[in-house]
Amino acid sequence: MDYIQSIIFLLLAFAGIGLFVRNILKIKRNILLGKAENRSDNPSKRWKLVLRIAVGQGKMLARPVAGILHLVVYIGFVIINIELIEIFVDGIWGTHRYFGKILPSPLYNLTTGTVDILSFSVLIAVTLFFIRRNIIKVPRLNSKDLLGWPHMDGNLILIIEFLMMLSLLIMNAADFTLQKKGILYSCGFFPVSNCIFNNVFSTFSVESLYIMQKSAWWFHYLGVLFFLNYLYFSKHLHILFAFPNTYFANLQKQGQLNDLDSVTKEVKLLLDPNADPYQASTEESVPEKFGVSDATDLSWIQLLNAYTCTECGRCTSSCPANLTGKKLSPRKIMMDVRDRIEEIGRNIDKNGNFLDDGKQLLGNYITPEEIWACTTCNACVEACPLLINPLSILIDLRRYLVMEKTAAPSELNSMMSNIENNNAPWQFSQNDRANWTKE
Repeated sequence: MDYIQSIIFLLLAFAGIGLFVRNILKIKRNILLGKAENRSDNPSKRWKLVLRIAVGQGKMLARPVAGILHLVVYIGFVIINIELIEIFVDGIWGTHRYFGKILPSPLYNLTTGTVDILSFSVLIAVTLFFIRRNIIKVPRLNSKDLLGWPHMDGNLILIIEFLMMLSLLIMNAADFTLQKKGILYSCGFFPVSNCIFNNVFSTFSVESLYIMQKSAWWFHYLGVLFFLNYLYFSKHLHILFAFPNTYFANLQKQGQLNDLDSVTKEVKLLLDPNADPYQASTEESVPEKFGVSDATDLSWIQLLNAYTCTECGRCTSSCPANLTGKKLSPRKIMMDVRDRIEEIGRNIDKNGNFLDDGKQLLGNYITPEEIWACTTCNACVEACPLLINPLSILIDLRRYLVMEKTAAPSELNSMMSNIENNNAPWQFSQNDRANWTKE
């Protein structure tokens, strides 16, 4: 009968991992719908960023409570996956704690003991996260950006993680009790699970313990496959994308705006006395569009940013516009970009290629009121623990409104006219600039 269990295990693994790969390829397709942007410069600096920010969680501790809890969950998930390797080996070959038989006892005991302690630590951490979100109601986790599915998604993830850790502890405790009764091969060290469940499980019959151990083992395995595929629908894609997103982060100084190649070329032609003006108007030199009005006008880096967003709200809680009651929320900007590129992706899945749906990122998702509320202070960029840059998207949307639609606010148009005519943002002539010295 063991081979039947192995076949079922493998079929579930192929189905779960296959579905996961298919969904990741869809996301990769969506990200590559964005414009090309080269971020391959300075690889050594980029790898240092990955080590400090993504691997080392370098910016998470800026808010100590959430940062420490997140660090526990992060380390726990990395280490606990060691036990997952053993679950796969046992599932495929029908063995029981295979590594316990081939590894030296001290090493195996150290590994299982660490996993056991971290499983309990993660369970406590996700419980505290749940309390912060639903009972204490931390404002940035309960703002209107997160109404509906985003709020439910956050809770579902915490519940799934709680149940997975609980199943691991129950599996270890039942396993250890069966070992003590001489039913299973004796190996491993389970200090926490044994402490919690020993008094209860010691009263169970061997059959009940065996069912408990196997049920928890299968529950944890199926939970892993479910969690893997749930990522596609969740904000928790940052588990995967935090690393590439950090590597391809903007290395320029904050506040430094990128030049538009098309505008740069035009200005150079205007300043070059030997330039042929007719050559400048060839079809190749005319840009498709200035700025951004839809998600596919963004660069692939900006779309990667959107998929990486954890919806933690640190950006919005640091935004001076949002804090003073303006409509702008940098977190919502990233969520809107992700929702729109997902909508475009579904359109392509349905029709083979994108058919105009009459919608755009600008207008249907993000309003001009939000765009012009930004002070470009970079507080959102500085606050993000994963180096996401909502400001670059707002700047590109503004460029579209100004350069394609001449739809800047009247105050801004007046200022730009004054700069053009008076070399200053004020309405006074250059000749009158020093009049105040005579008053």
